[in-house]
Amino acid sequence: MTLRLAAALAALLAISPAAAQAPAPPSEPQWRHGLSLFGDVKYPAGFKHFDYVNPDAPKGGTVRLGAFGTFDSFNAFIPKGNPAAGTNLLYDTLMTEALDEPATEYGLIAESVRYPADYSSVTYRLRPEAKWQDGKPVTVEDVIWSFETLKRINPLMSRYYHDVAKAEQTGEGEVTFTFAGPGNRELPQITGQIQILPKHWWEGTDPQGRKRNIEEGALEKPLGSGPYRVKDFAPGRWVSYERVPDYWGAKLPVRIGTYNFDEMRFDYFRDMTVLVEAFKGDQFDYREENSAKNWATAYQFPAVAEKRVILEKFKDSQSGRMQGYAFNLRRDKFKDPRVRRAFNLAFDFEEINKTIMFGQYVRIDSYFFGTELASKGLPEGREKEILESVKDKVPPEVFTTEYRNPVGGSPEAARKNLREAVDLLKQAGWTVSREGGKPALRNAQGEAFKVEFIYQDPSGERLLSFYKPALERLGVEVTMRLLDDSQYVNRIRSFDFDMVTVGWGQSLSPGNEQRDQWGSQAADVPGSQNFVGIKDAGVDALIEKIIYARDREELTAATRALDRVLLAHNYVVPQFTSVEDRTARWDRFSRPANLPPRGSLFPTVWWWDAEKAKAAGGRS
Repeated sequence: MTLRLAAALAALLAISPAAAQAPAPPSEPQWRHGLSLFGDVKYPAGFKHFDYVNPDAPKGGTVRLGAFGTFDSFNAFIPKGNPAAGTNLLYDTLMTEALDEPATEYGLIAESVRYPADYSSVTYRLRPEAKWQDGKPVTVEDVIWSFETLKRINPLMSRYYHDVAKAEQTGEGEVTFTFAGPGNRELPQITGQIQILPKHWWEGTDPQGRKRNIEEGALEKPLGSGPYRVKDFAPGRWVSYERVPDYWGAKLPVRIGTYNFDEMRFDYFRDMTVLVEAFKGDQFDYREENSAKNWATAYQFPAVAEKRVILEKFKDSQSGRMQGYAFNLRRDKFKDPRVRRAFNLAFDFEEINKTIMFGQYVRIDSYFFGTELASKGLPEGREKEILESVKDKVPPEVFTTEYRNPVGGSPEAARKNLREAVDLLKQAGWTVSREGGKPALRNAQGEAFKVEFIYQDPSGERLLSFYKPALERLGVEVTMRLLDDSQYVNRIRSFDFDMVTVGWGQSLSPGNEQRDQWGSQAADVPGSQNFVGIKDAGVDALIEKIIYARDREELTAATRALDRVLLAHNYVVPQFTSVEDRTARWDRFSRPANLPPRGSLFPTVWWWDAEKAKAAGGRS
């Protein structure tokens, strides 16, 4: 991970007076303006702005966005309650990502960063101009307090930063994070992702004289350091953020051309159908459509024909995804992988895609679907070596059998799959009998196989209604339960479900977050992303090989090995995805011409276009 530092050192040291010091001796790590897990960074020290923004984008206008559900707090740092959409606009981080480079960050609150060759620590030098919205400086004390507090109160942060042993001040405006051991290449970078909070505000009192408590939800307008602040809100209904006119970071290279709207408003809807109709009625400006049915049928209205509403697809080639019906392995009935495979055999994706999804989807067959990290074929080379090193901990078929989802799409294929499912269930101790003219699946103790699917979006019932009859043909008693937003969130967080649709997003540089998604220690921690409840020695071992990979080649091989093992365990019934993001917007906005392949990036790099807004009509 070397930078073009020799050529750019003069520019780097000119970032601010605090950085204008003599170069570190050769034995000391060099200060850097950016970090990348893929080697060198694209932008040199002293760069003016990112290539994918319009540095001259006008500031102004309001963008209205739709949100589903409700909210009851502005505290997004605790694993309870429903935080308001947009709270990420309030707080800056030490570093910020470049959207046209995978796994690369440049300084935001931190003007420079350095770490030793063994990755045993990282030191950030703060910008003296970084300010809270009350005018007070962002301090090293704020950074240390934020790290220690968030790691204490947030289970996800606790696991994500498990190997960060401590944070301490090591110089004027400098904070050092010391790691539990060397070799974790990702830690110097991900510590830069921590949202920095104002210690003085959280340890103070609210307008009523009550001491604030960061471990509780609250609807008091928070103090931040970011480009926006809360303007006004109605609890559970809408929230509006206004651009901070004297935002301290507005002229930084990493902020030029971004966050161009004077106001960003989120309006909440409790029903997805109502939400779509509200967009068509010009109640908000932009939405990403995740329903194939809606995309095919709901956007045939006059404003589309008149080009006042624009339908556009955007590709995202720098992230992967697994989405599926997740089994809760904390339930005994799902512990046998043959049972889980039987449920997959009953899921006829091809027929579902053809019948109710207008053929718009492809089946997911990897936990890193859509990226180079997805496993394929049989393991070879470094991947095979890694799997051999944990051979006694992983299913033997990972060496001999490529994972494939069952294929349906015809009555003959569906019957064949169900026959195989019946055989697997029988091997697992479940047999089918006829009771009252219907098949019934029972174990040796006579217990019926009952499954409850929970969901919060009524559109989920459409897919389940197609899946349910196939499971009932196997003798499974299926219940579908629609929950309100709060009930759904609480049941997911406490792992109180049989099966549920969940998704895991992945970057091109997986690392410490894998512990929270699949690691044994996260399986029983409420609020973790290990929804399945995986406790597997082989999976744990492969996660560590990812985290401590020495180079890109080893990271790729270890990730493919993990993918292969997760698939072999049949932890989910994989669903489907679209290779493009489907978007609809009222034509009041413009964007840079050279967007990277990361989706639409709306509204981050877009701006209000007064001429287009006039032509679109409806509002000023």
